[in-house]
Amino acid sequence: RSSRRAQHGTHRVSAQPTGWSEAALGDVCRIVSGATPKTGVTKYWGGEIPWLTPNDMSRDRSQTLTGGERYLTELGYDSCSARLFPAGSVIVSSRAPVGYVAIAGREMCTNQGCKTAVPPDFIDSRYLYWYLLAAKPDLEARASGTTFKEISSKRFAETRLVWPDLAEQRRVVEILEDHLSRLDAASSATNRAVARTEVLRVASSAAEVSAASGSVIVPLSRHSLLVDYGTSMKAHPEPQASDVPVLRMGNVKHGRLDWSSLKYIPPDAPDLPRLLLRDGDLLFNRTNSAEHVGKSAVYLGREPTSFASYLIRVRFDEQVNPEWANLVINSPYGRGYIASVVSQQVGQANVNGTKLKAFPLVVPPLAEQEERLSRHSLLVNSADRLADGIRRVEGRGQGLRRAVLSAAFKGKLTGRHADDDVMEEAASLEGATR
Repeated sequence: RSSRRAQHGTHRVSAQPTGWSEAALGDVCRIVSGATPKTGVTKYWGGEIPWLTPNDMSRDRSQTLTGGERYLTELGYDSCSARLFPAGSVIVSSRAPVGYVAIAGREMCTNQGCKTAVPPDFIDSRYLYWYLLAAKPDLEARASGTTFKEISSKRFAETRLVWPDLAEQRRVVEILEDHLSRLDAASSATNRAVARTEVLRVASSAAEVSAASGSVIVPLSRHSLLVDYGTSMKAHPEPQASDVPVLRMGNVKHGRLDWSSLKYIPPDAPDLPRLLLRDGDLLFNRTNSAEHVGKSAVYLGREPTSFASYLIRVRFDEQVNPEWANLVINSPYGRGYIASVVSQQVGQANVNGTKLKAFPLVVPPLAEQEERLSRHSLLVNSADRLADGIRRVEGRGQGLRRAVLSAAFKGKLTGRHADDDVMEEAASLEGATR
């Protein structure tokens, strides 16, 4: 295979602009696979040979990478089939997940979870970087496997590559990166706006609990009729007739229950119906990561439902509105108490039932609880509507990002205002087919 044959022995398809070429990636670039030395052999590791993995690529999403977390010694390199490739090569994660892309900033090698395209001198590295990033859906579609999806070297080499001459490649990249930089700036602004809505929610909860702090403060157990742990029975994702959904720690989000991902147990499971939830029961996440442990939500009786052992159920007497208790627990005041009593167990944070019972619950009169809840709910609902609108804008931005990548490799970007119309049209067509 020669670069001359790869450049001129190709065919064009009607979708490509005049003067552009098309060929299989493997007919244009040299494809290099990676490998891993035996991890238990100390003398193979800690040398000076950069060795990259998909995990490294997930942690650092920079366009150019010069190394990962680990380096090989000469012995380690010689012990496996990993091969060095030059700076300017384009690395693609081929599994876990498929589609991270980076340019090698120096000579390096990878593990078996990456495939690398070494471009000839007539293919610009940045052009190939963006091209393969845009090809992620195609790469994912052609990946196979049961445990995890992986694209093989053969399938990766079959990826269709289209390209203009070198000067045009560089012009396309400059225009593309200009458009994407503006979309990235807009995305950063929307992310900051969504974060501000969360700040509003937190500030509101802090204000309502603080203003009620002159009320009686008593241990949570003073007003709890029931404090118990959920079922430890293994749940399954596919329900059979009459199976009972089980709420787990992942279902407790932002002070509410998320019903989008459920597992189930049979209706004759041990401890049922004792562990069926009742309208108004509060669920407390007793075990999770440090930032999520101690979050809570209130069950508002949708259907017969149980809860898993990583959650604690609290049922309150008539002097406490469970939504008020939920507000207090999730407020900065409540989070402060959780942080003061949390313990670490096997990498997870834990707050047991005894510590929950001792929670210093602020208990104003019931009428005041409901008044403060009403005021907080108005603000939260407004923040939710604002966040939903912002997320729609962000979704539109992602559609435009996909559209500009698509337009770039069809030769439709000019660097002028007309590009906006091209992107809008492509985004609209994509939206109509999704």
